[in-house]
Formats: sequence, C-alpha cells, structure tokens
Amino acid sequence: MNKASSIKQNSRHNALPSFRSLGITLRILLISNGMALLLAITQSNHWGDIPQQMMLISTLLTPILLSSLLVLWSVQHWLDQLPYQRGALAVTGIVFALTLLVQQAGNLFYEQEDYDILFNAFRNGLLSIMVSAILLLYFWLRSQVLSRAIHEARLQALRARIRPHFLFNTINTVLSILRAQPKQAETALESMADLFRVAMTDMKDLVPIQREIELCKQYAEIEQLRMGSRLEINWQVSDLPVGVLIPPLLLQPLLENAVYHGIEPLHEGGTIDVQLSGHGDSLQIKVKNPCPTPSERQRMADSTGAWAVAQMQEQESDKKTHQGNKMALKNIRERLALLYDAEAHYKVESGEDYYLVEIVMPYLKER
Repeated sequence: MNKASSIKQNSRHNALPSFRSLGITLRILLISNGMALLLAITQSNHWGDIPQQMMLISTLLTPILLSSLLVLWSVQHWLDQLPYQRGALAVTGIVFALTLLVQQAGNLFYEQEDYDILFNAFRNGLLSIMVSAILLLYFWLRSQVLSRAIHEARLQALRARIRPHFLFNTINTVLSILRAQPKQAETALESMADLFRVAMTDMKDLVPIQREIELCKQYAEIEQLRMGSRLEINWQVSDLPVGVLIPPLLLQPLLENAVYHGIEPLHEGGTIDVQLSGHGDSLQIKVKNPCPTPSERQRMADSTGAWAVAQMQEQESDKKTHQGNKMALKNIRERLALLYDAEAHYKVESGEDYYLVEIVMPYLKER
C-alpha cells in the first residue's frame, strides 16, 4: 500500500538545510558576500578603500565558499542521517578544515612580510566558525517559520478544496439521475465521499502521483455525469518513474479550474488536455483547456437575450466560488514555493481561446 511521505528538508523543524537545493545555495552565496562587504567596510578608512578591501577578502572567501559548497553537496546524504547537533558540528568542521587548507595553499603561492601564519590561521578559522554558525542559525530560524507557514498553507488548501459550489452541483447531479440511473448515482456518491475524505484528512507533504491521478479521474467522472458529452479529458502520461511523489491535491484544483472557467461557459463543451511527464529529476505538469473567445461571448449574449442576462446574474452569484478557485491556484504557488523554493516553476499562459497552466518541479521517489 502506498504511504505518504514528507519532504526531507521540511520533515523536522531543526533539520539541516539541503545543500543540493538551488535556493539554499543562492542564499548562502548572498549572505556570505553580504557579510564580506560589511567586513570590508569596517576595515576601510574611506570610500575608495572598500573595493580594494573587498577584493582582498574575496581572494580568500571565494575558494573557501565554493569548495565548501561542493564538499557539502557531495556529503549531503551522509549529513541527512545525522542528528541536527552532530550535523551542525560536521558542517562547521568541514568549513573550518577547508578554510585552513585554502589558507595553507595561499601561503605557498603568496609570501608577505610581517605575516603571522598562526595568527591568521586562528583568525580565519574563527571567522569560518562564526559565519557557519550565523548561516546555520538563519536556516534553523527559517525552518521554524516555514513549518508554520506550511501548516497554514495546508489549512488554506483544505478550505479551498471544500467548495459549496462543487458540493451542490454533485448533489444535484446525483438527484437528477437517481431514479433513471441508480448505479451511476451510487458511483457518484462514492467518488464524492472519496474526494471529501482526502480533503478532510491530515495532509502529508508528499503522496504518490498515481493516487493524485486516481483522485482527479474520480472528480472528472462526477463532472461528466453533470455535463455529459460536453466534457472530455485527454490524459497524456509518459516517462513517469515508478513511485513519483508530489504534493497532495496539486492536480485536482487545476482540473477543477479548467472545468468551471473553461468548459462550462462553452455551449458545445470541449476537451481538457492533462500532460504529466518526467524529464531527468523534474516532473512537468500541463493542464490546458479551451475558453470562449471575446467574439463568442458577444455572439452568445446577442443570440440568447434574456437567457444571457440570467446567466450573468448566476455568474455574479457564483463570484465568491470563482474567487475560491483563484485562491486555490494561489495556494498551489505558495505551496510550491514553500516546499521547493526556487527549484519549482509555475507558469500561466493565456491565449484568445485557451488557458494553460504549467508546473515544473523536482520530485522524490517513494522508498
């Protein structure tokens, strides 16, 4: 049986940062160079000294920083297995040792007068420990903030899933076919129960992608009972490794948005294209749906008269529901940013007669 899993860097409140994450690397580079600039300012006597001091500091800082990031990237798997305190000591020890090695290598190539090797080794080693402690403290505090933010995002995602509009439509669909098609009505109720059971349970960070696909197909079956042949869904799943894990309830709100904002306003309906594919260590998700063009909207309004007015009134009454759909998409963006930082990409492309949402994110595999 598939079990939910949690993203490693968010699974514990005091977990070490993932040195294989692009966002973490960028933050380390930015903070380290910011502290180097501050040090250069304190050692300067006037504005003209700052660039020279910064160049001298960067001569030692750059090789230490790059070599430390490379070594920490290579031993990330080992660091993940250590308790937080031992992991923090290991990271500090690695940076300290590399600092001394880089300085020793510099002493072989550059000889300076009045240069105390032992004092400079002590000073630079102490600075490396202080910088490492500051960075680890920053990422620890950030993990505390993220853990609370992720919890709030989960609650918002749950609220966005339970929409009265969807519930009422489902009940009306079941009532309309209850006597003529009791078996389909029973199936619709079972699918609705599964959807709300998932929405009400405590969500984990990651779930198997097949579970998300099955949930979306159940949702699509309910909507197809209501809309009939007007709604078609074209599933294109290719090159997905076995055991791919993604955030829960990520695909279903995209599909729901495509139904309500794309297919439902169209008199003849249309087809929603759902593409899921793997590319290396990344997962690509595309949801594309047709939507009425401005000329079609005008033609429908001119040809239907009073019916169009009634539809506009109905759409106005459903405005809060559609705002909930937009909130769901906003929640998806926030969850991707919280879980994957800069490594996940969310793009929306809107044409005259189509709407496309594309998500590219790294994925983990179920162990």
